[in-house]
Amino acid sequence: MLLYYCINTVRGDKMHTFNANIPIYLQVVDEVKLKIMNGTLKPGDKIASVREMAMEMGVNPNTIQRAYAELEREGFIRTERAVGKYVSENTKLIEECRYKLIRENIHQFLMQMKLLGLGKKDIMKYLEEDNDE
Repeated sequence: MLLYYCINTVRGDKMHTFNANIPIYLQVVDEVKLKIMNGTLKPGDKIASVREMAMEMGVNPNTIQRAYAELEREGFIRTERAVGKYVSENTKLIEECRYKLIRENIHQFLMQMKLLGLGKKDIMKYLEEDNDE
């Protein structure tokens, strides 16, 4: 079992938990990517300013600036001078990354089930049971 500790940040009535073993800016990157890939943030949507996001997450604005720079470098967001930051309209990139994440999660799940000694039929049985609920 992996052991790690968390950093909690609180702003108003919101609390955000970060894994202390991973740089916070990378966790912000992952969170924004997930919101883009699951459709919470859609192509063309304006995203929170650096200051707004820093307040929301309870972190230093420099951390958010670094995360946004990484997201822009990877093509997930774009900046319009003096207007703000927006979700990229590159749906091909978003779908490719979403597909890759799905495949990685499925692979990890299957490896864990294999460690438990389950075969494909057993896994399907459990998935069907879960679907019935």
